[in-house]
Amino acid sequence: MIKRILSYFTPIIEKRVPSKVSQRLEVTWVDGNLVVDTKHTNYSYGNLEKVLKNGLAFIGFEKIKKMNNVLILGLGAGGVLKTLRDEIKYQNNIDSVELDEAILFIGNKYFNLKQYHDNHTIHNIDAFEFVLRSTNSYDLIIIDIFQDTRMPAFLFESYFVEKLQQILNINGFILFNTIVLNKEDEVRNENYSTLFPKENYSIRAYPKQQKYNELLTIKKLQ
Repeated sequence: MIKRILSYFTPIIEKRVPSKVSQRLEVTWVDGNLVVDTKHTNYSYGNLEKVLKNGLAFIGFEKIKKMNNVLILGLGAGGVLKTLRDEIKYQNNIDSVELDEAILFIGNKYFNLKQYHDNHTIHNIDAFEFVLRSTNSYDLIIIDIFQDTRMPAFLFESYFVEKLQQILNINGFILFNTIVLNKEDEVRNENYSTLFPKENYSIRAYPKQQKYNELLTIKKLQ
């Protein structure tokens, strides 16, 4: 394919898709691979996939393989799902939540998202609503929710965090991908960590993942 070859020299846009959540998404060839970008940042696959793979490695691939239930908040086009299934070889249940119908269209059309249908349910719903309604519990909750470079405020609210704590199993992990662009974002993340009592949770921060991403891993001890 000529676009794939040319993409080793310069990014080649394959498709622009309007989005009610992120205004516009671009499916782009970069170095022979398809990625999804918003106006200002990588949205799915590409550098973002590397960031989340690093976070899963911090938790431990072998540990994840033994888990029973995983929740992905912010599926995107399925980059982290691909990592779980194809690289970690995790075969158990996954619930994925994605509000943006445009990115689900892209995931199905350009990234063969439907190949991961076994033990996988996609919920086209707001993540806040899904978590508040959930009666299931999970061994791993991956949070990767952005609107371009902005993170929805509810992610950092105590009410939402308390519900996450309720649906996270003992010895389970939260992997939270955040963007830190300024001092205000640093303080936001520091305040977020205080919402998890030290006697019940172990929290680690991994800053400067692909420059602006900071990963948080949170383990529930009891």
